[in-house]
Order: sequence, then structure tokens, then C-alpha cells
Amino acid sequence: MIDPRPFESLYNANHGWLNARHHFSFADYHDDKRMGWGSIRVWNDDEIAAGAGFPPHPHSDMEIITYVREGAITHQDSLGNQGRTEAGDVQVMSAGTGIRHAEYNAEDVKTTLFQIWVYPDARGHTPRWGAKPFPKTDRAGKFVALASGFEDDIENGALLIHTPARLLGATLLKGQTETYAPEKGRYVYLVLAAGRVRLNGIELKARDGAAITDEDLISLEALEDSEILLLDAH
Repeated sequence: MIDPRPFESLYNANHGWLNARHHFSFADYHDDKRMGWGSIRVWNDDEIAAGAGFPPHPHSDMEIITYVREGAITHQDSLGNQGRTEAGDVQVMSAGTGIRHAEYNAEDVKTTLFQIWVYPDARGHTPRWGAKPFPKTDRAGKFVALASGFEDDIENGALLIHTPARLLGATLLKGQTETYAPEKGRYVYLVLAAGRVRLNGIELKARDGAAITDEDLISLEALEDSEILLLDAH
């Protein structure tokens, strides 16, 4: 089963400094049919104006992944962590027992990013934050694990998340293909960061999403140069 989620159909919350599209219910947007997908709770497509951002606010018991598409985001938290995550790079915050953080676009240009929340495998993890560059050349023509709760992915360089899920990224040139075979009973959510692809015969364009389950094989063909994110969750 594949349920396409065209970008234009996503709920739009435009606050001026923040122009967001919500793949799932979030803040003032509530849809009983889109409360999440398996253990995936949030996938927000955010555009943050230059010099703007989220002031300090708390989180707990959630694995929060940020994938920057354009510009950069600057992070500060109550643990003393500070960092700047650039386009193509990933940051992970395990909120655990509780953490306060702020996220600002300190750049002179708009920053665009995906913010993804996944439920942890248990409550009460020790809060932590980490970030890492993932050059798109390393993802050329294949999926690479960016964040994961699986040991083999972590050993190969993925950022740790406390949940049995993995976020994969790939860049495909026009005409290239890639496949992914999820295990039975998994919930896969795919979002096209850029380009245009054919997913098991269904065409997706930039910033479209697709909720996938009960598919033995996920087959992707790039109709244009494309950047793909795939989250495989329980």
C-alpha cells in the first residue's frame, strides 16, 4: 500500500518568519487520519526566514531529527551544546528525560529543513545532541543511513537514535534507479527533498511524501536529478 501525500495537500501554517507544511497532525493542525505513521509522529517541512527561529522550549521522550536542505540552522540547548548544521547535514536530539533547546537561522538567507520526530523505544533516556555532515557524493546512487537505532548502521557512521528505525538518504541522477526492501510489518515514510521520481509506478515531485506499508520492494526511478529521504520505522 502506497498513499501519496502531494506537497500542495499538506497543511500549511504560515507564521511569516516560519512557513511550515505538516505531513502529520502538529500544533494547531489535527487530522485523526494523520496522527503519525507507525512510530513516526512528526514530519514538518519548514522554511525559516533569515535571522528568525525557535526560542528556547522544552521536549521530552522523543527522538528529533533535523535534515537541512538549504541554508543552515544553529542549535543551543540546556546541556551546553552549540552547533551549526548546514545543508545536506543532519542533527539528532534525544529529548529523553527532558531538554530545552533553541534553533535559529543565523544566516542571511532563508533556511529550509525537515524536522522529524520518532517515538523512542522507552521513556527516560539520557538527553543528548549530535550532528554530522553527510556529503551528497557519499549517497550518490545508493541509500546511506543518516540516523539509526540499529548497531550496524551506527558502526557505519549513522547518528544514534533510541528507537528501532532508520533514516536513509540517497541522491539519484536522472535515469538512475534504487530499491529498498523493508521487513514485514514496517512503516516506511518517503519524502522527496528535490527532483522527481517514480515510486513503484507512482510519480512524486519535490517535497511530496508517501506513506508505505506491506510493500515487499520499494523501487525508485529518478525522472530528474533527485534527493530522497526514507524513514523505516516500526
